[in-house]
Amino acid sequence: MPAQGKHRRPKSTSLGRGLAAVTTGGAVLALPVIGATSAFAAPAPAAAPQAVAPAAVVAQANSAAKAAPAKHSVVAGETLSKIAREHSVSGGWKKLYEGNRKIVGSNPDLIHPGIKLVIGAKSAASSDDKASPSAARGASADRADRSERIEAAPVAKAAPAAEKKAVTYTNDLDGWIKESLAVMAEQGIPGTYEGIHRNIMRESSGNPAAINNWDSNAVKGTPSKGLLQVIDPTFQAYHVPGTSTDSYDPVANITAACNYAADRYGSIDNVFGAY
Repeated sequence: MPAQGKHRRPKSTSLGRGLAAVTTGGAVLALPVIGATSAFAAPAPAAAPQAVAPAAVVAQANSAAKAAPAKHSVVAGETLSKIAREHSVSGGWKKLYEGNRKIVGSNPDLIHPGIKLVIGAKSAASSDDKASPSAARGASADRADRSERIEAAPVAKAAPAAEKKAVTYTNDLDGWIKESLAVMAEQGIPGTYEGIHRNIMRESSGNPAAINNWDSNAVKGTPSKGLLQVIDPTFQAYHVPGTSTDSYDPVANITAACNYAADRYGSIDNVFGAY
């Protein structure tokens, strides 16, 4: 029996070893706890995307709000350029006009108070162009035609002023005849420089103040006057509008005489004597 007792002591040692094992096992068991802690902490980084996601949604919503077309009611005195600047329209007034062509009409310089413009609208012209190539060609032709009209208008207005400045006449016989010929051309009265000059030299020697106080007309109280010696009744009957009503005026005298000669002889060029 005592021998058996001696054999039982190692059990206590074994128990101690078992406790140590338990302790060691406890240490080993502690490892899963640490692992578990680490495993439990792992999902934490996944929370970050969840926090970012709402911000992205808000940003997208803000972007969508900014991109959404806005309405602008035109008031008196506004222009497409001014409205485009106020709303920071990319592409300026041209882009604003393209998106509102149907509302504004064919003239971008004329916008009526009260109309509603869409800010940020897609170009109606672009949609039409995609839908119909012929519409694209028509729109391009319309823009080209309008551009030509706009560019040509100032030239057309300036031309008459330039012509008036360019045409000047000297205050002498040569200048009087040339100015008379210009008036005659406008009125459709025939005659040439040579025909007028030839008759003037015979009738008055080029003196616009010449007067005949001795012939039969003078006896009747209607003396012949001026460069082409026209009596007052004839001057009044054949006076050309736009010229002076004074029969001594060189240009008025020549044009009235040539008008009379055209009526009676076909042209002053056909006159070679008293007429």
